Amino acid sequence: MYVVPPPQGSDPRAADVAEPRTYQKWKGSNIFLLEGRFIFGPDVRSLLLTILLIAAPVTIFCVFVARKLMDDYSHHLGISIMVIAVAFTLYILGLLMVTSGRDPGIIPRNAHPPEPEGYDGPAEVGGGQTPQLRLPRMKDVVVNGFTVKVKYCDTCMLYRPPRCSHCSICNNCVERFDHHCPWVGQCIGLRNYRYFFMFVFSTTLLCIYVFGFCWVYIMRIKNAEQITIWKAMTKTPASIVLIVYTFISVWFVGGLTVFHLYLISTNQTTYENFRYRYDQRTNPYHRGLVENFKEIFFTSIPSSKNKFRARVPREPGLQPRSVGGGFISPNMGKTVGDLEMGRKPTWREAGAGVGDFEQGLNNDGLDNKEGGFDDASPDLSQGLPVESMEGRAGIHPRRSSWGRKSGSWEISPEVLALAAGVGESNRVGSGSGSKTAGN
Repeated sequence: MYVVPPPQGSDPRAADVAEPRTYQKWKGSNIFLLEGRFIFGPDVRSLLLTILLIAAPVTIFCVFVARKLMDDYSHHLGISIMVIAVAFTLYILGLLMVTSGRDPGIIPRNAHPPEPEGYDGPAEVGGGQTPQLRLPRMKDVVVNGFTVKVKYCDTCMLYRPPRCSHCSICNNCVERFDHHCPWVGQCIGLRNYRYFFMFVFSTTLLCIYVFGFCWVYIMRIKNAEQITIWKAMTKTPASIVLIVYTFISVWFVGGLTVFHLYLISTNQTTYENFRYRYDQRTNPYHRGLVENFKEIFFTSIPSSKNKFRARVPREPGLQPRSVGGGFISPNMGKTVGDLEMGRKPTWREAGAGVGDFEQGLNNDGLDNKEGGFDDASPDLSQGLPVESMEGRAGIHPRRSSWGRKSGSWEISPEVLALAAGVGESNRVGSGSGSKTAGN
């Protein structure tokens, strides 16, 4: 006897397997490894170059300098030179991976825009229309007794917390955003700034260590053979290469270390410093030298707000919204779908009675490239429709301008004649069908 197989999805275990994980539906530009256990920026390939720039000179140092010094010094002292170099290099590479491969403090996106404050539902006005409620472009919050403005992020559909900014490279809002470092291929923020500074500072010490022992080896050759220092340098070309390399590198990483020591002591971020945030006003986060250092190095790092390996239920289909009611964002208003950076949303005319008219909105100008970071989209609240279009085919909505002069959508007489002809043919067809059925 034939048995009808059970429908697919009836097994709860099969349904659980079908549900994707968070990192599989991630809307940012990040790259995940080991099934979401490590999160990197889109430029993670530069991390390989950084590892090569650290490991290659240390390998040359161990082979051509430290190994020779083992013969010149006593057994334990000679071995310790190489052991310290290798151990310190592994420690630096570990800091690099922790800085690059963890969540820097990404704030999860909202599925829908937040409701305006004081919004108690649609209020009926004349003609059955609902008023448009616009979200404010900025909001004021109080931090340590000072008023700080926070911006609305159109991509993440949330008000950014203080010191948070949207990284245009990773396409995420990051808490206490410092900068996006191409050398580690990751944003530097609240959860990895400590490890980033330790990485830069430790790399500076490694450069000084290699630089110093290369000169020690040259002086050992000079004293052993009773020759000039220039002739001693020609006998160890590897030392000369390492001295030049570490001298150039220490200016880069050493200068970066000094700069971030200044930022920590004044409780600033690189993003705030480059934008001259506190040149004309008081820094509300500055609490004194000691407290500033304790905040960075001696406070617990908050847990990630994202569970990248957690299963997420499949989102149901988006329900259409009425254009004339509800509320809109300060720029575009997420009344139609999900506005993503780089996508071109469509505006569908509701209840026009003559098909579906679609018009792509130009997305030029979404990127605000001040200082190399995408901070916010332009204010588009001036070009949004105010009147309800539901059931009013004769009134055409105004087009959102996005920085251009506003216009109107006009339906040509040919389209109206075509629509009238289609409607007439439908009535004639239905009338003849009813006559045929009556006969």
